[in-house]
Amino acid sequence: MAENAAKPAGLSWDAMMKVAVDRLNDHARVPVRVFERPDEIMTALARRIADLIKAHNAKGEPTRFIFPVGPKRHYPMLAEITNRERISWADCHCFNMDEWLDWQCRALPLDHPFSLEGYMRRNLFGLIDADLRPPETQLHFPKPRNMTTISDRIAEAGGIDFLVGGFGFTGHIAFNEPPTSRWSNISDEEYRTCGTRILPINDETIIAHAHRSLGGNTRGIPPMAITLGMADLLAARRILLVSDGGAWKQAILRVLLMHEPTSRYPCTFVQGHPGAEVWVDHATAEPPPDAFTG
Repeated sequence: MAENAAKPAGLSWDAMMKVAVDRLNDHARVPVRVFERPDEIMTALARRIADLIKAHNAKGEPTRFIFPVGPKRHYPMLAEITNRERISWADCHCFNMDEWLDWQCRALPLDHPFSLEGYMRRNLFGLIDADLRPPETQLHFPKPRNMTTISDRIAEAGGIDFLVGGFGFTGHIAFNEPPTSRWSNISDEEYRTCGTRILPINDETIIAHAHRSLGGNTRGIPPMAITLGMADLLAARRILLVSDGGAWKQAILRVLLMHEPTSRYPCTFVQGHPGAEVWVDHATAEPPPDAFTG
């Protein structure tokens, strides 16, 4: 992948929304790859992670990841490749990027449907053959009790080689939500360099998850979260942001690619990263409609 080039001149909001799929890279400040179907993204993502581990293993080097739960459908594929090709994760260090918390800022039980650690253990690490799994000491999940030390663990591991993440409807990356109050006097530079922290989930994110997962039952969405901060995310040597959200993500994709970097849309901060790229399916890359369809 070529390093990110100089930023193109900015477009107005309306102009960003109208950029055709085949012209996205003409205006994008982050390289974007468009896949025809969502399953093609997940297959390619599983393959890329597996190949990175294999390449580092061949050189006797560790592999350090930050992983999301969303995108997530590639994890069983990755476990299957790992077992079939006998890829050892013994020298892999895996950091989850975020986690839901209850209203008292307590971690959820691992069997809770919104426990991201539980999801990873069931759908990736637990599916890898026992002799190939990473050691438990190299699996790191953000929790209130390790909030002040997880950045140290990343540094001790040698930094992050590869971050995979999604980007939310509000522009969040991990749970780095945009400030919602006019009383939040946080500069863009402060936000760009923020650390791991606990924060409330924005109303829009609660509604989005309730709509997508719980039939609109907003009471079922945990109201708090802990997230790795932008400082640790942006320090990764390679960043890959992925979405197959279709119409739900068409507008924010264009913001991510073309809007000026701002804490109003935290995902835009990846524009300054020389190793960042974006993968989406064709439905997500389409321009959003510009008229009420009823």
